[in-house]
Amino acid sequence: MSPVKPPAVRRVAIIGGTRIPFARSDGPYATASNQDMLTAVVDGLVERYGLGDPGAVGELVAGAVLKHSRDFNLARETVLGSKLDARTPAYDIQQACGTGLQAVIAAANKIALGQTESAIAGGADTTSDAPLGVNDELRRILLQARRAKSVGGRLKALARVRPTHLVPDIPRNAEPRTKLSMGEHAAVTAQAWGITREAQDELAATSHQRLAAAYERGFFQDLVVPFRGLDRDQNLRPGSTPEKLAALKPVFGLDQPDPTMTAGNSTPLTDGAAVVLLASEEWAARRGLEPLAYLTASETAAVDFVRGDVAGGEDGLLMAPAYAVPRMLERAELTLPDFDFVEIHEAFASQVLATLAAWEKRGLAPVDRARLNVAGSSLATGHPFAATGARIVATLAKLLAERGGSGRGLVSVCAAGGQGVTVVLDRN
Repeated sequence: MSPVKPPAVRRVAIIGGTRIPFARSDGPYATASNQDMLTAVVDGLVERYGLGDPGAVGELVAGAVLKHSRDFNLARETVLGSKLDARTPAYDIQQACGTGLQAVIAAANKIALGQTESAIAGGADTTSDAPLGVNDELRRILLQARRAKSVGGRLKALARVRPTHLVPDIPRNAEPRTKLSMGEHAAVTAQAWGITREAQDELAATSHQRLAAAYERGFFQDLVVPFRGLDRDQNLRPGSTPEKLAALKPVFGLDQPDPTMTAGNSTPLTDGAAVVLLASEEWAARRGLEPLAYLTASETAAVDFVRGDVAGGEDGLLMAPAYAVPRMLERAELTLPDFDFVEIHEAFASQVLATLAAWEKRGLAPVDRARLNVAGSSLATGHPFAATGARIVATLAKLLAERGGSGRGLVSVCAAGGQGVTVVLDRN
């Protein structure tokens, strides 16, 4: 029997993307579920690119970080409730804040290998509608009652319930192994790298100003669909300045001598969803769609933020992109000056600045700030965990297409659990 011939690797085109305006937690989307928001952005993409015909899209890949038990099949249920063909396969994926970008990579890999011609990838997250877990002791009592063989046995088990058992288990933004929140971890890293308050506030103000400018010139007109009364990101503060941000009190690292991280230079809890349409060049040509850019490389990394060099800054919770990007660039035979745009997810201003410093320490050239997050990023838009990767990919692809000619962009996303996901988009 002759061996199966391996498929030729194809170029993967980014056709476009859609997202809803991101909203602050417990605001306009307080009663919107992950599925509600994900369906809204999928329908927006279907309408924009005419994807409602049978078999138009090969599959949907999406996820959420904060998931109810009802979200166990989120992507597939979204297909069934959307304007996509109900026969479109779908599956969930999750990698904390890297979920949306990892979904894009997963879809792109299938297209590259010829396993599908097109896919939609992204994610949704709501901190307003966060799942509340049953108190663990109550859960054990209820399970014991269910296993009881008699009414008397069930009543005996239930008699152990106490008022304290009725307190729900509320999700915390903390690492299970360290019990520290992401902000507290970032504060340790900021101190290790000597990141100043002034530099953080300047980066945060720039993010708001650039996002506002992008909205004003109509950049997001074909990327953002209105939802529940919003047509712009609710967190956007066009008038932000370093001086105004300097008036805010620190909220993280308060046990340090000079804490620098505030609500203004940290990303707020946010609700939202975003997706990207990817395809083979042949699929795009058949449908008369012009690719914005191509996904040409990716890399994922992780650091040991529990036992590694955390105090020294090398293995901080959000520092994995400091390792992923150099590896990806070496494999792709690229350097940072080869990029026209660099997109770094702004979980915290301090984390962006620490990442830039770490890249330089590892021998990469300094990033020209004029090329960094040129249309604003997470500090201004907000950060619905699983949606951010798709938001950034769609934004970067459009920036490259708008520039015209050849061009190249880098995406770097840090994630909980000490992970980082990175990709390269190319117009060449």
